[in-house]
Amino acid sequence: MEPDDEAVAEQVFTALADPTRRAILAALASGGPATATDLTDRLHVSRQAIAKHLALLADVGLVTAEPGERRRVRFRLRSAPMQVAHQYLVALERHWDSDQARRR
Repeated sequence: MEPDDEAVAEQVFTALADPTRRAILAALASGGPATATDLTDRLHVSRQAIAKHLALLADVGLVTAEPGERRRVRFRLRSAPMQVAHQYLVALERHWDSDQARRR
């Protein structure tokens, strides 16, 4: 794994450590693009908290902001950072499995 990929994976895991951010990602995955207000209504979390979490998710690259009608910004999932984190886990799993097999 490239050093840049490892940094991306670390950022993804840090973002996923928070239950509100996981809920936001799950809401976007199940309901499609949404505004911060939409997410506030769905998750019953303050608008300020949603905005803060969306900013971090955007910094990590897990969501992207798209301008919408009437200056409303909709957030959409981006899979690339999650794929990098998944590749990291797959590589770790392979190492883990081979290490466990050697110990048997």
